[in-house]
This record gives sequence, structure tokens and C-alpha cells, in this order.
Amino acid sequence: MTVLDCAPHDVLDAYRTCEFVTLGKNGTPLAWPTAVARREDGTLLLTTSLAFAQKALNIRRDGRVALLFSDPTGSELDRAPQVFVSGRAHCPDAIMTGPEGAEEYWRRLFERQPHSRAYLKRPMRPVMSWYYLRLLVTVEPERVSIRPGLEELQWLDAPAPAAATHTLPGAAQLGRMPTAVLAGRDASGAPLLARTRPQPTLSGYLVEVPPDCRVEPGPASLLVHRHDELLNHMYNALVRGDLRQTGSGWLLVPSSVIEPMGSGRVSDALRVLRQTKRSTDRYLARRGLPRPKVQWDQFRALAAPSHTGRSRPC
Repeated sequence: MTVLDCAPHDVLDAYRTCEFVTLGKNGTPLAWPTAVARREDGTLLLTTSLAFAQKALNIRRDGRVALLFSDPTGSELDRAPQVFVSGRAHCPDAIMTGPEGAEEYWRRLFERQPHSRAYLKRPMRPVMSWYYLRLLVTVEPERVSIRPGLEELQWLDAPAPAAATHTLPGAAQLGRMPTAVLAGRDASGAPLLARTRPQPTLSGYLVEVPPDCRVEPGPASLLVHRHDELLNHMYNALVRGDLRQTGSGWLLVPSSVIEPMGSGRVSDALRVLRQTKRSTDRYLARRGLPRPKVQWDQFRALAAPSHTGRSRPC
């Protein structure tokens, strides 16, 4: 028996993404959507590219992490419960240039996100090599909680929140989605996650949390993200701020917004490609390493129809 046996494995395996939170240098919980694979030994495998290595750097400083499986888009589950997992992670400073050691992770990603196979084509390789230079993150669960699925949450049936009477940081980003994921900390400083419906006020966003999410005042953030059935048309944004307990409930007072992929414009895509190259080069330069060569043939073999179950060639 492992801690993860407390969760329904079929549900965990069906989720296309989860919210994953690490602790920033100043203790702020920073959550981002990511793909995850369950291993038979009871651990969870995630990866992060060198271009977005902050998660890895955070883990090497403080291994306390949490995951929330709460957006069932594409899972084909009729009534998917939410699954919260907290534990500790480790991320060795070994750059993976091929799928070895994470074959099932990549096979499933190519199957569920078929458009990513286009990144393997020769014309795309010069601009997309950063995508395949990865760090492996292993999470050892210590606690699992099962929460009601979104369709069972009564506050989702309530009228949509009214717009704030003045512009709050993050108002545009949070206004695009019916719900967001609150990332906070418990009394020990460990990160917590809870899907909620932010209610804008003059001074911040009121948020509700489930009974098993015992947050404490302090640095916090709100994550919004979306994807379609094939893990395409992705969008995410993070609203950072300070969580306070008020007479009306928990209030997140926002301070800044991080929108790493922009709003979907062509100019945003070009900016992201430039930034990913610079970020990858910076990670390697700080370690005195040359840019590794991606093992393109191994990835192509794994993305082939015989592995993914799809008939369309890579």
C-alpha cells in the first residue's frame, strides 16, 4: 500500500492536467498547470523544460509541494472528483535529452496532445529544442484528500460575480474563467491548493476554501488556466497577492499578475519563443554547460502511431 492508493487511480490517470504548486524564494505559493504521470511505486512524475526551470529551482530550495486534480477537461469522466495531493518533491540537476526514464509520460503526452508531435519535424527543431530539454520531478505523496467534483459545488450555481467598481490587478485574467485555483500555505508553511470562485470587491478577491484546506494568512496566489479536449489552445495566468482573513471571509489582495504565454496573439507567441531560448541559454550558462543535443529519433519513435494508438504520422 502507498499513500496514493487512497485516491482512485482511474481518475488520476484520466486527468489531462493538474495544478502544481511550489514555494518561491520568499515563500509565495506559485501554481501552474502541468501534465503528470502516476507511477506504480506510488510516486508522481512531472517534467519541466529548462526554459521554465523555476519550479525545479524552487523544489531544490524547499521540496514541499502540492497538486490538485480539478479540471477534468478531456478526461471523458462524467463526474470526476477533485483529488488533492501534498508531499515532497525532488528534482536532480540532470538534463534529459530523450524520453528515457519517462517513456510512459511522453507516450501519453503525444497521444493526448497530438499537435505537439509537429514540434518533432525538422523545420520546427531549431525553435522548439528547448521543449525537449527537460528536468524530471518526482513527487512522493504524503497526504491525499478527495473533494467533490465541480458539478457538485453549490457556489458554481450562484450568479456570476459582479465586476469590481475599479480595476484590480488580475481582474481581466480572472474574469475570463468561472473559477480559479487558490494557492496558499498552512500553519507549517506547506503549500495548499483549492479551486474557488473569486468574488471581486473594492480591495481584493473573496475566496471560499473547502474544510480540509486550512489556509493561513500570508503570501498567496490565484491561478486561472484552460485547455481544450486535445490539450491545445492553452492559457494560464497567475495573480499574486496577500491572503487575509476578514469579517467577510478570506480575501486575496492582489499585487501583481504573471501571464507567461500572453493572451494568445501572434506577437505573444514570438515573444515566448525568444524568451524560451534566452531562459534555456541562461540555465546552461550558469552551469557552464553547452546546449545538449535532443535525441530526436527517440522522441519520434515514441510518438509513432504504434506507440500512441493514432493513425496519423508524426
